[in-house]
Amino acid sequence: MVADPDTPLRADARRNRDQIIAAAKQVFLDQGPDVPMEVIARRAGVGVGTLYRRFPDRESLILAVSRRNFEEVVTEARAAAAEEPTAWAAIVRLLQRSRGLKLSVQLAVLSPLARAILRDDETTQEFRAEIMLILDELVRGAQAEGSMRRDVGAGDVAVLCSLLLMDLPLEDLSDLVLDRALAVMIDGLRATSQSPLPGRPITGEDLRIR
Repeated sequence: MVADPDTPLRADARRNRDQIIAAAKQVFLDQGPDVPMEVIARRAGVGVGTLYRRFPDRESLILAVSRRNFEEVVTEARAAAAEEPTAWAAIVRLLQRSRGLKLSVQLAVLSPLARAILRDDETTQEFRAEIMLILDELVRGAQAEGSMRRDVGAGDVAVLCSLLLMDLPLEDLSDLVLDRALAVMIDGLRATSQSPLPGRPITGEDLRIR
């Protein structure tokens, strides 16, 4: 049974908890969620005992990090939808900032342990559903504007994000390769693209964590 990571805490305990979550996010991003808990404690500047008081096991820490990260993705998606002048511009903004979504992809797609935890967590599923709802509305809006090709769905855009976030063993060239790949992907999503796509559009439901 995974402990609820959102139990109210006093101020000093919450500071420790926030430090641990921030450190775990970075460590998970760099090394994956299977890294030893001692590494996370060192990165957070707390003792291992403090870490285990806040998070009694790896599962509860993964859950807390996942909830925090998905919440931040929801906030960014809402902001893009509200602040950009067109739905197409909002989609481009989300894609261009997709490096910030890397941890969500790692946890939801690449880690079997994290997938098992997230599959059963109602809060994470609600965040994920909202992200996909916003993305679906943006895709439909961009298609109605005539900016985006009509044979793609929100799931296609989400998959493109995940492909962009794969680790590239290219060291100094990785940023250049990513920027160029992103430009090609954005161009391929434009309504002016001529090549038909195989099959049907991928939806958010197709990507639901199972």
